[in-house]
Amino acid sequence: MSKVSTDTIVRTIVLLITLVNQVLTMFGKNPLPFAEDELYTMFTAAATIGATIWAWWKNNSFTSAAIKADELLQSLKSSKN
Repeated sequence: MSKVSTDTIVRTIVLLITLVNQVLTMFGKNPLPFAEDELYTMFTAAATIGATIWAWWKNNSFTSAAIKADELLQSLKSSKN
């Protein structure tokens, strides 16, 4: 059975954490109370944008079919060399 890659899981977790953090900030909750409001909001927005780009720039294969397709693609690429 194929497994979802560790990179895919890490990117997805980072994305979820930053999205939850962004939503909390939008509703006036400050998960990190030691930050200044404007600085915190800018950092949170930048982290959310960065995590979103990072998470979806890579190929995130969750289904068995997609993982098998990734393995086939990798084997085709390695056989070219």
